[in-house]
Amino acid sequence: MPARPLVSAVVVLGFVGFLYAVEAVDVVLGGRFNDDGVIPRDFSEWDNILWYPYLHADWAHLTGNAVPLLVLGFLATSGGIGQFLQVTAVIWLTGGLGTWVVGSTGSHIGASGLVFGFLAFLLVRGLFARSPWQIAVALVVFALYGTALWGVLPGQPGISWEGHLFGALGGVLAAWGVARDARANLDA
Repeated sequence: MPARPLVSAVVVLGFVGFLYAVEAVDVVLGGRFNDDGVIPRDFSEWDNILWYPYLHADWAHLTGNAVPLLVLGFLATSGGIGQFLQVTAVIWLTGGLGTWVVGSTGSHIGASGLVFGFLAFLLVRGLFARSPWQIAVALVVFALYGTALWGVLPGQPGISWEGHLFGALGGVLAAWGVARDARANLDA
């Protein structure tokens, strides 16, 4: 659990609330944002990596990401808000850059890369940190969301498995970095 659960809840709820506000604006504009996601290998659109998780195809797409974002995002704040922001940035950029490099054609949008990143972060953080408590949390998270891991494989048309895969890789990278920094702080 986060040390300051109310602050963590406000941060994660605020982020998800912002996603709903962006989708509301997109609906008013007739879906104009949907083509502003990550466009693989298009150098004129590389900066879309900065906002692709804010964009969703419709309300159902957003709602499908919102609940796991709330749960997994809240759990990912257990190391503090500063660490959570760093973890989020690593997942966000790894997911976006990986999708930009190897993604299929089209616009890749949505916060599902963050969902997969937080999921992977929570699943492996305890292993890197050698923490029985974090491994126990990972087991609970796996029981709740483990079947979602199939989403990193190709198969369902219109779903960015590349975003899922690279978001998850970003989560593993973030977990490794957090554990490495924690060990360095203990040695200092």
